[in-house]
Amino acid sequence: MSAKPSLRTELLFNLAFLAAAALLLGVVTVLLVSAVAPERAVLLILTIVAADVAIFIVFGRYVVTRHVLRPVARLVAAADAVAAGDFAARAPAAETSDFTTLAERLNRMTDHLLDAQGQLVRSEKLASVGRLASGIAHEVGNPLGAGGTYLEVLRRRGADPEVVAGLSRELERIDRIVRSLLDYARPQDEALGLVDTATVVRGAYVLLEAQGALKPVRAALEIVRDVPPVLGRAHLMEQSLVNLVLNAVDAAPGGSVVVGARRWDFEPDRVPRKRANDPGRSAFPRTPERRPTRIEFAPGQPGALIYVADSGSGVPAEDRDKVFEPFYTTKEPGHGTGLGLAIVARAVHEMGGVVWVDRAREGGAAFKLFFPAADGR
Repeated sequence: MSAKPSLRTELLFNLAFLAAAALLLGVVTVLLVSAVAPERAVLLILTIVAADVAIFIVFGRYVVTRHVLRPVARLVAAADAVAAGDFAARAPAAETSDFTTLAERLNRMTDHLLDAQGQLVRSEKLASVGRLASGIAHEVGNPLGAGGTYLEVLRRRGADPEVVAGLSRELERIDRIVRSLLDYARPQDEALGLVDTATVVRGAYVLLEAQGALKPVRAALEIVRDVPPVLGRAHLMEQSLVNLVLNAVDAAPGGSVVVGARRWDFEPDRVPRKRANDPGRSAFPRTPERRPTRIEFAPGQPGALIYVADSGSGVPAEDRDKVFEPFYTTKEPGHGTGLGLAIVARAVHEMGGVVWVDRAREGGAAFKLFFPAADGR
């Protein structure tokens, strides 16, 4: 693709062409008038000069409109559209490099503002839902404890064992929900420390493999060399990864699950680079989608990408933001609280990273965690 000319070059070229043409026409006119009708030389020369001025104005207006006014109008229209709430509006490229660069800067500024707004909304949502979860957990915890006491009284008085077992099962389910709510709402005061990303990912995988949690699937570990260390909390990162892997195992029984980590440069809206062993032509082509980001991320922010991909049914595009909200679950009633991914999202957010879900090469869901490199490179 050839480079676009600058605005200065376009204007100078067109104006120089116009001036040269006017000068040439003037010289030819003077010579012709002097040779053919010298008595009317002054009148004809004035007429030619007037015609040159008119042509200069018309052509100059066309050049200025094409190379200056029209691109400015497009930039203004894009800015007005964004200000009116059309956040998908972007300034188009122009014929000159200057206005093309200006349009790119305007679009980048719009993306940056949207990222800042999205991060603020996510932070406020996490804080408000955390306060709500903490209040609910404490309010439910007291009657839950009383219910357990009454259940024990019923058991001692010889109540129907089947009824007692059913009540005990449901109380345990409520207890798990309360504990999950407390895990979600609990603030993390521990300072961030240097974390060896590859070690955490390998440790979580080996732990699940030793427990037999990966037996229902064909599991694989992919850790590319030189994965950079990041700032975080190793136990929270491992807990989040274990949660994602167990979800992947549930989503793809008998299928495949891939856990991996690699060095990666974060871009909010680029097509993700293929893995090293991806085939040349994939049955599941990857399309550019805007990812959640943080205002602290510089363009092309270097860091570590952790991913858990499966061959399950995947997550529909319209639900990819909802899956990280509390109590949103695709599992059957009674088989999940809908808090696992919400806890993961909160933990990743507090450690300065971002989490999102894409379509996996395997056809299912690919949950991805990105953390900036601790050394910034």
